[in-house]
Amino acid sequence: MKKIKRALISVSNKTNLRFLLKNLKKFNIKFISSGGTYKEIKKMGFKCEEVSKYTDSSEILSGRVKTLHPKIHAGILSNRKLKSHRNDLQKNNYYEIDLVIVNFYPFQKVIKKTKNHEKILENIDIGGPTMVRAAAKNYNSVAVVTKISQYKDLVENINKNKGATSLDFRKNAAIEAFGETAFYESLIYEYFNQISSIEFPKKLVLGFDLLEKLRYGENPHQKGAIYTPSVDLGVEKLNGKQLSYNNYSDIFAALQLSKSLPKNLGTVIVKHGNPCGVSLHKNNAHSFMLAYKCDPISAFGGIVSCNFRISKKLAIELNKLFFEVIIGIGFDKEALTILKRKKKCSDN
Repeated sequence: MKKIKRALISVSNKTNLRFLLKNLKKFNIKFISSGGTYKEIKKMGFKCEEVSKYTDSSEILSGRVKTLHPKIHAGILSNRKLKSHRNDLQKNNYYEIDLVIVNFYPFQKVIKKTKNHEKILENIDIGGPTMVRAAAKNYNSVAVVTKISQYKDLVENINKNKGATSLDFRKNAAIEAFGETAFYESLIYEYFNQISSIEFPKKLVLGFDLLEKLRYGENPHQKGAIYTPSVDLGVEKLNGKQLSYNNYSDIFAALQLSKSLPKNLGTVIVKHGNPCGVSLHKNNAHSFMLAYKCDPISAFGGIVSCNFRISKKLAIELNKLFFEVIIGIGFDKEALTILKRKKKCSDN
């Protein structure tokens, strides 16, 4: 394993940057950077060479072209095993870049904050994804990091390998990197389809984040996971075991039905995607009992969705029966304490 000599760092989100730099500096790794990242690195007191000085080429087009330079990409893409590549670098006075640390312009956040098309266009990152894809392609020689959550693993791997990274680390990081670029492009593609009112694009590209690995899939012998375009499902688990595919399926079926009822009124019980009982009685505790009595056999092990805040009185009744999940628009403190006593139940 070859030690890292140069790292190119260009991050929109500068969280934990000092931690990263401090640990990389232990191994005399040279830093190359540009724009706001370069300024931040210098401000923190670390030596860093600006990209424009490194390439001997000034930034142009209001910063649109900074890292798009042969000296940068040749350094990232060169195959260290090929003599011809080494000769090309030497002939052009280029150097190998062994580590690329990049996160992209916050396109997803920008489209949520503004509808200004020109501003949105300027937040489509070009240089970042280009460097990331180049480094990921050349993972046999180059490590690429695209998430702040990877910094700790990177530092641990470099410490373990005395200034180098392992092939396994680089390969796994490359997989993450290609996932990040694909996801980033999917957001841009979706945005353009939306503003152009294209309901059925010629290619369907979905960008979702892994939210949670599930206890099991549709059946106990199957694996399952939940992916979402948002980090927030709109529900919060307050207590209980890890949920399964069927739990989530029933949760959202129950919520969909509950939200069709009048505000703060009604109880819904669902099992395996089928409603077992629904009640609109104004008395919340009585509403639950009426819903339960619709089909108490099917309701066993089902999901209760209360379209209101759950009280202590109702919690006592709920605790007498077995439900996989209990949903409420909030829980009284005493109600939650009572429900937490029961192990086989998740409160939401």
